[in-house]
Amino acid sequence: MSFGSTAPAAVGTSLLDGFSLEMTGKDVAKLDEAAAFIPQGTRINITFLGNEDPALRLSAARAVKRSGFVPVPHISARRIGSRLQLTDFLTGLQTVDASDQVFVVGGDPNRPEGPYPDSLSLVRSGLLEQHGVGHVGISGYPEGHPAITDDMLWSALVRKAEALTELGLRGSIITQFTFDVAPVLTWIEAVRERGITLPIRIGVPGPAGVRRLMSYASRFGVGTSASIAKKYGLSLTNLMGTAGPNRFLHDLAEGLDPARHGEVKIHFYTFGGLAATSQWVASYLKEGPA
Repeated sequence: MSFGSTAPAAVGTSLLDGFSLEMTGKDVAKLDEAAAFIPQGTRINITFLGNEDPALRLSAARAVKRSGFVPVPHISARRIGSRLQLTDFLTGLQTVDASDQVFVVGGDPNRPEGPYPDSLSLVRSGLLEQHGVGHVGISGYPEGHPAITDDMLWSALVRKAEALTELGLRGSIITQFTFDVAPVLTWIEAVRERGITLPIRIGVPGPAGVRRLMSYASRFGVGTSASIAKKYGLSLTNLMGTAGPNRFLHDLAEGLDPARHGEVKIHFYTFGGLAATSQWVASYLKEGPA
């Protein structure tokens, strides 16, 4: 599978050690197709979409576990209607042996549907650890958020990291995807300067159509200037083409310094499909540096 012969060779595959993937509750059949290309024990995040019900999310978590991977169900704080609803969902995760790791996010609704206005309030609810959660993922935004000020983002990140430590929970940060390595490296350094030592997973789009990538970028406030697009390998004049993360991963690997940046891994957003992303990663890992 090729996504642009002009992309530079990878500098190595160590950056992809322990990579994670993302799927929706409706992707169980696609998970079966992709399973052969995914290393056993890989963390697979399961999104918390407003048009999917708890039963579908639990079914997906069960399928991930059954396939030999580690389910990381998302919990969208503002979509939780009550403490009982959260309890029921966490109990369901325990039932399918998928409660050890979760990812908490504020969520899309402007107004909370229940008692949790943000992910911090959900972390501090006491319900996570009561239901066997040992690891909590939280969000990071290297290029900011279109609806939240930078000061608020930093304050929230620091407070969530502190809360996880106080509660004795392991944690990690998963970032929004980006096409530009420079702000990612600057942001990681800023995270470490604030005393946050949690492992960081940099969000990267798997190979996908340019039009789709641009659509998601617009939705999430990701920079897509002509210069950034060219650097990533996107052609703004050929929206029918495809693009993979070769160049981004190459530049990120070259720029990372463990002494300054700490533990950094990769999280793939599977905009082009779970199978396509999984096959791309498997090929990348097999071929290694060109």
